Amino acid sequence: MVIMKTKIITFFVALIALLALGSCSSDNVSDLQLDGHCSVENIKLDDYQGIVDKTSRTITVRVPETYDVTNMTVSKLSISQGAISNIKEGDKLNMIAPQVIRIKNGDVYLDWTVKVMRDEAKITSFKINGIYNGVIDEANKTISVYVPNSLNLHSLTPSITFSANASISPGSGVATDFTNPVVYTVTNNTATASYTVTVTAIGKPKAVFVGLPATMNELNIEELTACKWMLQNIPNSLYVSFSDIKNGTIDLSECKVIWWHYHKDGGVDGKEAFERAAPEAVNAAVALRDYYNNGGSFLFTRYATNMPAELGAVANNATPNNCWGGKEADAEKVNSPWSFFIQGHTNHPLFQGLIMKTGEPNAVYTCDAGYRITNSTAQWHIGADWGGYADYNKWRTETGAQDIAYGGDGAIVAWEFPATGSKGKILCIGSGCYDWYSIDEVPSHYHDNIGKMTMNAFNYLMNN
Repeated sequence: MVIMKTKIITFFVALIALLALGSCSSDNVSDLQLDGHCSVENIKLDDYQGIVDKTSRTITVRVPETYDVTNMTVSKLSISQGAISNIKEGDKLNMIAPQVIRIKNGDVYLDWTVKVMRDEAKITSFKINGIYNGVIDEANKTISVYVPNSLNLHSLTPSITFSANASISPGSGVATDFTNPVVYTVTNNTATASYTVTVTAIGKPKAVFVGLPATMNELNIEELTACKWMLQNIPNSLYVSFSDIKNGTIDLSECKVIWWHYHKDGGVDGKEAFERAAPEAVNAAVALRDYYNNGGSFLFTRYATNMPAELGAVANNATPNNCWGGKEADAEKVNSPWSFFIQGHTNHPLFQGLIMKTGEPNAVYTCDAGYRITNSTAQWHIGADWGGYADYNKWRTETGAQDIAYGGDGAIVAWEFPATGSKGKILCIGSGCYDWYSIDEVPSHYHDNIGKMTMNAFNYLMNN
C-alpha cells in the first residue's frame, strides 16, 4: 500500500509540473513574468530606426513616402540576453506587409510585429466654414473652393484633415484671409508637401450642379464624384441645392446650364416614385420652369431624367418607363467593357472626340474591365406594352423628344428636348453605362469617355 501511495504522489507531482510548464498564456508566457526575457530592445531596417512599443509588442519603422520597402536589410537587431530570433541581422525583408519576429528564450517565446509607416504628407479634405468643400488636385497640389459671394473672403475658417502624425501650417480652424491664394504646408517627419488653396467667390455662376441636400458634402459618393468633376473642369461653376433655387438665394441670371446627376440605391421607377423620392426638386419646379422658359438649359443624368416632366418639357408629361439600379455597396463587377450605341447619331456633338473601340464606330464604351457599376438605368422601352409607343416615331411625336442613343435591346438611353421659342435645351442621359464612381479603383481608359462626353454636353448646351 505504501508503494502504491508513493506512485500516486509521484504521478500528481509530475502532472502539476507539466501543467505549470504548459500555462504560458496564449503567447506561451507563463505566470512567472518571463516576458522581459523575450524582448526586442532595438531594431533598424536599412538606415531607419524602429520605434519599439513594448506594451503592444509592435515596432514601427518610418521611411520616406516613396521609399522602396520591398527588400529592406535588418541592419541592427538587439534582443533579450540569452534569447534567439527567427530573424537576424543581415536578413532581407519585404516590408510591403508587416512581418512577425519571434523571440524565444528557453521554452518561452513572444511574437513582435514590425511594420513600415511611410511619412505621408497629404491634405485629404478641405472645407470652408464647415460647408464648402474644396476640390483637391493631388497631382498639382492645388485646392479650389467655390463659395457664394455673400461670404467675406477676408475671414474664412477652414476645416482640414491630413495625414496621420503630420502637422499643418497655417492650422486647421484658424480664420484666414483668402482674398489671395494661401499656401498650406503639411510636414510629416521626412515628408513635406505644399498645397495652394484658392477660394473663388461666385455671385452669378455660369453653371451649377444642383442636388437634394443643402451642402455638397452631403451628396452620395456617385453624385459627389460628378460634382467635383464639374467644379474642377467647368469655369465659374457652383454647387447649389434645390432649396437655394426655390428660395431665390442663388442668382441664375447668367447661368447657362443646370446639371442634376441623381443617384438613389435601388433606382427610381416611375413619376410617382420620383416625386416621393425627390420632393425638394419638385418643390423647386416653378423656379426651374421660369429658368427654362427664359432660355436656360439642363443636363439631366441618371434618375434626374424624370425631371423634364416636372418642367412641362415633355409633351405627354411622361417619364422614362423602365428604370432600375443596384446598390453602390455591392455594385457588380464589369468583366469586359460596357457600351451603349449611337447608330445614326455619330455626328451629334455629345459624342465627338471619344475613345472608340477599333471597328465599332457606333458603340460608346464608358467603363473598363474590373469597374464596379450599379447599372442604374432610366430608359424608354419602345413597344405597345411600354406606354403605347409602337415605334420611335410615335415616341418622338408624343414626348416631343429626340432619341440619340440606345441600349442593346433598342431602348432609348439618351435623348434631348430641342430648344423651342424662348426655351432652353434639355439633354438627358439615362444609360446604366453613364457612371462616375467605382468602389474598386480601376485604371481608366474607356471610362475617360464619361468626362469627355460630359464636357461635350456642357459645350453643346452653353454655346448653342
